Amino acid sequence: MNETRTMTQQRPRRASHPIGAAVCAVVLTVGSVATGYFLLLAYAAEPAGPWDSESVAHSNFAAGLALAFAAGIALLTWVFVKAEWLRRWWFTLPALLALAAVLRLTLLMPEL
Repeated sequence: MNETRTMTQQRPRRASHPIGAAVCAVVLTVGSVATGYFLLLAYAAEPAGPWDSESVAHSNFAAGLALAFAAGIALLTWVFVKAEWLRRWWFTLPALLALAAVLRLTLLMPEL
């Protein structure tokens, strides 16, 4: 008997893999901690005076690196959510980290 699905029926969910979900969560958590560390470095760097352009450069580098890490975490999150190992709310962490990095690179940039 060949049954056709209607629009109201959803495709059946695969059985969840708790070990795979735990591994994905650990990977994303470690990546988020590393990104948070770079953001901490970016926000902690304040110039000592108008001559201290090196601190501004270090802050920009750390914020740019944090933004790159946040993008990588977002891509990994997309893969893990697409594989149905994690839920969609995991996208909030890389989005918040990326927002903090962009703010440091633009509006909250240290001035000389």
